[in-house]
Amino acid sequence: MAFLIRNGAFMENIILPNEKIEDLNIKGYRIIQTKDGFCFGSDAVLLSKFASFKKGDRVLDLCSGTGIIPVLCWARNNLSRIDAVEIVPEVAAMASRTMALNCLDEQIFVKNADLKNCVEIYGKRQFDAVTCNPPYMNQGGGIVNPNDYLAIARHEIHCTLDDVVHVASDMLKPHGKLFMVHRADRLCDVISTFRKYSIEPKRLSMVQPNSKSAPNLILIEGALFGKVQLKVTAPVCMYDDNGNYIQQITDEL
Repeated sequence: MAFLIRNGAFMENIILPNEKIEDLNIKGYRIIQTKDGFCFGSDAVLLSKFASFKKGDRVLDLCSGTGIIPVLCWARNNLSRIDAVEIVPEVAAMASRTMALNCLDEQIFVKNADLKNCVEIYGKRQFDAVTCNPPYMNQGGGIVNPNDYLAIARHEIHCTLDDVVHVASDMLKPHGKLFMVHRADRLCDVISTFRKYSIEPKRLSMVQPNSKSAPNLILIEGALFGKVQLKVTAPVCMYDDNGNYIQQITDEL
């Protein structure tokens, strides 16, 4: 059991016995993680660095998991508010406790809900930007992890790529931005789904393990009702030739 003092009051059970607190190395922020598997990855860190916002933007994070992307986006930008949606109750509760731990629970609001209900929860056209690190594996693809939390995070069990982009299209204001990280081998799926819901791809970065490897991830930005023009940036390398994380990647890991 751990305690947190806030405004002179004790908050009990800020972490549970199977959890730990990790330093994010940015503005003193920390995150609650499980000890046995449900932890954020470098893809979330990359997305938080890739996403760009205007001062005072209101942001919605879909498939939020333990809340890593909202915390990092808040730390790096001058935003008005972030709403985060996570379907797994235990994981959403962990994210909520992370916000309390960082005194961000009046800036970042975690909702335990199915993202397909976002219109009913928030109303249409309420957000300047949407971020999402969705399940990568399409239905029937890959081996499903026996750990339910990991399976939901990695496989399209509760939501598909189509669901995510459809919801983002409904939630964004005209010309609002969707920022997403996904597998490189699903690039065609991502672009075609963006355009299906009137989100025009505007910026694309390929992520590769090192300079000699093919890309395995993509970072993509789209604009609702945007004009047709895609900027492809220089690729992002995760490791140097000696197998060490490149410093700009490790700054917030």
